[in-house]
Amino acid sequence: QVQLVESGGGLVQAGGSLRLSCAASGRTFSSYAMGWFRQAPGKEREFVATINWRGTNTYYADSVNGRFTISRDNAKSTVTLQMTSLKPEDTAVYYCAARVVAAIGVSPYEYDYWGQGTQVTVSS
Repeated sequence: QVQLVESGGGLVQAGGSLRLSCAASGRTFSSYAMGWFRQAPGKEREFVATINWRGTNTYYADSVNGRFTISRDNAKSTVTLQMTSLKPEDTAVYYCAARVVAAIGVSPYEYDYWGQGTQVTVSS
């Protein structure tokens, strides 16, 4: 069992930056791939970024590529999403997720554990 707790959300102006963190419990964190997803009001949950178990492979949605960076610290059981050049369309609840395989995944159906989410609001 893995429990995930996100933090770092908030209100920021367009062009600003935020850093989201996800703290995981459980001894098997280092063997799991991790992902970030987001869901805006009235929209489906969408993929944002993913990282493999070692942190050697990452993949991003086109909408955030070049602006967001995912990273992980297996010693601290944390995964981070650094967000820069934020846009109003980035406004959403951001979720951290874990999948019980080592390789990256882009579909929410590939993930087994989810955090409660953290709100990110970008004002224009």
